[in-house]
Amino acid sequence: MILRLYSLLVWLAIPLLRRKLRARARAEPGYAVAVPERFGHYQQPPGQGFVWVHAVSLGETRAAAILLAALRREMPGMRLLLTHGTATGRAEGQALLQPGDVQVWQPWDSAGAVRRFVRHFQPRIGILMETEIWPNLLAACRAAGVPVVLANARLSAKSLRQAQRLSALSRPAYGVLAAVWAQTTADAQRLAEAGAAAPVVLGNLKFDATPDAGQLAAGRAWRGAGRPVVLLASAREGEELLLLQYLQSFRPLALIPSAGAAPKLGVFDVQWLIVPRHPQRFDTVADLVVEHGFSLSRRSQWAGEPEPADVWLGDSLGEMARYYGLADVAFLGGSFAPLGGQNLIEAAACGCPVLMGPSTFNFAEAAELAEAAGAACRVPDMPAAVAQALAWLNAPQTLAQAAAAGPQFASAHQGAARKTALAVKEVFR
Repeated sequence: MILRLYSLLVWLAIPLLRRKLRARARAEPGYAVAVPERFGHYQQPPGQGFVWVHAVSLGETRAAAILLAALRREMPGMRLLLTHGTATGRAEGQALLQPGDVQVWQPWDSAGAVRRFVRHFQPRIGILMETEIWPNLLAACRAAGVPVVLANARLSAKSLRQAQRLSALSRPAYGVLAAVWAQTTADAQRLAEAGAAAPVVLGNLKFDATPDAGQLAAGRAWRGAGRPVVLLASAREGEELLLLQYLQSFRPLALIPSAGAAPKLGVFDVQWLIVPRHPQRFDTVADLVVEHGFSLSRRSQWAGEPEPADVWLGDSLGEMARYYGLADVAFLGGSFAPLGGQNLIEAAACGCPVLMGPSTFNFAEAAELAEAAGAACRVPDMPAAVAQALAWLNAPQTLAQAAAAGPQFASAHQGAARKTALAVKEVFR
């Protein structure tokens, strides 16, 4: 009964979804691409036997890339069906395709759209990355005999509470899953409470990512050209404003007052670099920088080396290794707003010490492990992050130790990719 009511509500929401896609497409043209796929209508010919991987957005697609590399080693000749929900995820996923692979949008979770999706592509197995649970999609897969697994799975305490409030809908959906491979023991416990049967901890795929060596070297070459660089990485809405307002408060001053007699690096001895998480916000953040009285230089306008300015804006995609190579210290985006934090593993693997705000529930165990390893430090707010960054910059030996701890921490937790690929292979048989 509850699934029928849900299906009716999803069907009634289709006009709203179409309107939302048109609005999003004005800022991100990728949302106007292949819209009929959202509703189970395809130009691609029908197929069968696919390994279907669903990676909703950018972060999940990057995790999927790590898993796919391992899957192709273990299952040579596999045909990939890759689905996404966001334009950034789809753009990132294009580089993962090989001849014979197919990329389409995730179907909207209406009963008709998901049935058409499953019937058209007839996957042998479905692999949902991290958190994506859709009741009708899972029901359609069960009806068609398609095993679906949840890989690199995570579930925060907040998400568990939400699932429990809708347990009549969510619990059967979790129960359909053929396997659940969790990032951490805490994730596995919460997933079991949500209704998943016997979750197994295989670790976090993102530890197996290898930073782009060319980007990393290019960033480090830029680093030596001027002032020390502090990066606000993958910033979410509101976090840039917190940083800019705090920096603006030091406008009349040359330095943050310090007790030592020797000159200390202060706010305006630092090169500030902001990289927003979402590309549709690049122009908005650029305007914020200028509105707060700072000169601005955008990565997209650099002919070669970075151009002088108070604030650099990293308005490019796929260059985080370059930015981490360039930075002496990184603030973890999403952790200074109540959003759970972005991926800190990549920064650590690049040897960039991380300052985390109070909100890291998306990577709770990784954050604790990074802090214990000395690769990261938790601070209560943005002013404390600025103060700690300056403290590190004024203590080069301490900063070097934190930088060296990052790659060691990242490499110590590798191995999830091969474990997950072997587990997929077992279900695929």
